[in-house]
Amino acid sequence: MSEIQYGGVAAHTDRPLLRSMWRGFLCRCPNCGEGKLFGAFLKSVPSCSVCAEEFHHHRADDLPAYLVIMIVGHVVVAGFMGVEMTSGLGIWQHLAIWIPLTIIASVALLQPVKGAVIGLQWALRMHGFGGEKDVLESHPEL
Repeated sequence: MSEIQYGGVAAHTDRPLLRSMWRGFLCRCPNCGEGKLFGAFLKSVPSCSVCAEEFHHHRADDLPAYLVIMIVGHVVVAGFMGVEMTSGLGIWQHLAIWIPLTIIASVALLQPVKGAVIGLQWALRMHGFGGEKDVLESHPEL
């Protein structure tokens, strides 16, 4: 097992970032890829039922929602502009197309993106995934 230095802290490379994020995107445990990551729509399980990896301390917070807004926003705006330039649809027709598409895409992507963020945190050993407790930075200048 090799180590990489990140800011003076050794990090093991046995947690491939892309694989962990992909497993999280598929709503599976980033460690084993077998256990479920979510017990409810956006509520992660406390630990994996297969490998017992703990997830209760993750901090995905608002990042998944921001990422979904960025992804869906870019796709919907680009699609709207492309359709508007190539067709003569009225405003009500656009509303009938783009509002439901935006809502469906947002709801469909929210859980997989949150799983990918949890996989990212696990792979980078953030927020307790490295075995140590999180500590707040102290600011001696304050």
